[in-house]
Amino acid sequence: MQDFMMLFRSEENPDFHPSPEELQAEIKLWETWIGGIAAQGKFGSSEALDFSGKILHANGTVTDGPYIELKEIVGGYILVKAEDFDDALQLAQGCPVLSVGGKVEIRPIMHFD
Repeated sequence: MQDFMMLFRSEENPDFHPSPEELQAEIKLWETWIGGIAAQGKFGSSEALDFSGKILHANGTVTDGPYIELKEIVGGYILVKAEDFDDALQLAQGCPVLSVGGKVEIRPIMHFD
């Protein structure tokens, strides 16, 4: 098994103000999707990321971020175990971010001995 990180990318929508019921429905979609991965014994960990942040540049300047220069934001991630890229792609199917036009970036984790 190989370790992969899936990054959830979507465009910021400042007009999105879900009701408590809509928010709970969204959380349920994520719980169901992640639960399916966990049921296969392939779940590592996952977190949502806040929309605020700072970016430290190589020249020492600090800017507000994380999306000040981008139209896309990274809203969260999941760490999974998969046989290969094809297996990781299969696990990414059904990710709730895809239903709102977002993307799932899949990257293998490098391990150093």
